[in-house]
Amino acid sequence: MNYFSSDFKLGILGGGQLGKMLLFDTRKFDIQTYVLDPSNEAPSRMACNQFFQGDLMDFDTVYNFGKKVDVLTFEIELVNLEALEKLENEGLKVYPSPKTLRKIQNKGVQKDFYAANNIPTAPFERFENLDNLKSKINDLKLPFVWKCTEFGYDGNGVKIIREITDLDSLPNVECIAEEMIPFKNELAVIVCQNPSGEIKTYPVVEMEFHPEANQVEYVICPARIDEKVAEKARAIALNVSQNFNHVGLLAVEMFQTQNDEVIVNEVAPRPHNSGHYSIEASYTSQFENHLRAILDLPLGNTDSKVAGIMVNLVGEEGFSGNVVYENIEKILGWNGVTPHIYGKKETRPFRKMGHVTIVNSDIKEARKIAEDVKNTIRVISK
Repeated sequence: MNYFSSDFKLGILGGGQLGKMLLFDTRKFDIQTYVLDPSNEAPSRMACNQFFQGDLMDFDTVYNFGKKVDVLTFEIELVNLEALEKLENEGLKVYPSPKTLRKIQNKGVQKDFYAANNIPTAPFERFENLDNLKSKINDLKLPFVWKCTEFGYDGNGVKIIREITDLDSLPNVECIAEEMIPFKNELAVIVCQNPSGEIKTYPVVEMEFHPEANQVEYVICPARIDEKVAEKARAIALNVSQNFNHVGLLAVEMFQTQNDEVIVNEVAPRPHNSGHYSIEASYTSQFENHLRAILDLPLGNTDSKVAGIMVNLVGEEGFSGNVVYENIEKILGWNGVTPHIYGKKETRPFRKMGHVTIVNSDIKEARKIAEDVKNTIRVISK
């Protein structure tokens, strides 16, 4: 099929920053794009050919949108699965497949999948709701990690339970209690695969988290780990992707334990925060490779050209309203520093508003500059 400068239409469910960055590559290749998002001010609106406002969880909205396009993909997992399944059954190419998404969308189902397929993961127990968990609290060892099975994102829907009273503020929804694993590092590997079976992994990245917000502050590529651990992480990520029979991008988040075992935390079947560094640091960005994968084109080189570190730009505590990026002109004067502003007009505490990539031949120098960036730029409001 001729995708380039033609009548072909690619549909994207979700118009947030991931969609906006994916659209950079559709524009580079002159591929027509339709985007559906609930917000009239979605970041992707400025960059697609046609924008539709609507609820991603509404069957009719998603189904009718899918009928307008030739291939359908998504940048967020919270979409109506039944509509995707009906579209796929009627012959529309939907990547990743709703069969894959069904195993991932609910974290309880996702964890059961790992257990059934001998994929290493932290021991866990599923509960139909918080009351059910509380009734069995004496069987659980504190501390443990509580996760709601649906609608969690960016640290929302995850809480470390150190005392029983920590449960009091949580919603009464389906959840899992996961054994707390003492780990050395949080790692991630992005796998891309096309329908023809070509499959590649990006290098292992290391993630440094904000202690309160449970959000990634820095993504470091390559991860500062032993080569044997890196090989193990890439092999596990490949195995996970093949078990899910996944097409497109799959971000596999993992823990490196104290004795250098690697276990899977969770996955995301889409471009991911842990791969943003690839826009500047890799031969082929994660976004371009997602596009290549879902269109069944040859995959691009996933190697890094240079060491890369990504810093998330999140809304500063105590500020809500029209956004201001304080001191952005200062960091623009530094070598190897590239800000990406997502196009969200309103900031609020810890909201992801952008990111900055730092590239440098020396990873230690890059990490130092990343800290300077973090301490210089502030996302505040007028």
